[in-house]
Amino acid sequence: MDTELKGILDRYIQQLEVQIEQAIASDDDLATTAAILRSVPGIDPVASTMLIAEMPELGQITGEQAAALTGLAPIAHDSGAMRGRRAIGGGRRLLRHVMFQAALVASNHNPVLKVFADQLRAIGKPHKVIITAIARKLVTITNALCKSRQKWSPKAA
Repeated sequence: MDTELKGILDRYIQQLEVQIEQAIASDDDLATTAAILRSVPGIDPVASTMLIAEMPELGQITGEQAAALTGLAPIAHDSGAMRGRRAIGGGRRLLRHVMFQAALVASNHNPVLKVFADQLRAIGKPHKVIITAIARKLVTITNALCKSRQKWSPKAA
């Protein structure tokens, strides 16, 4: 891609980000929700915006429902007596990918989730399983915080 086109696209992206921030700031309920989400270590402006845009039910559903809507709930592959491996899937794919990125950050910078990640590593869980578990915890934590309308506190998690 030539540099001129890249510059045009970068400016356009910046303008869109400003418009999104203004739209969230102009609505008191959305602004409060964004502040709650961004109080969680690991949830950045992109993740909070995606949660607000892709999951308007946030705070009105159970943690299990939130995980399923994000595609982070395990799906059984069983048939009769055969027990298959559990895998994630379905849900809102774009949001799931953003939550994976947030989980990578949270596994290193969120004091509660870092301990959880270290425990999973200690028992030999693969990296993908750890990140998926942290992403699911992030979704359930953000859902609970939005439901109670409280900001993050390591003691509350």
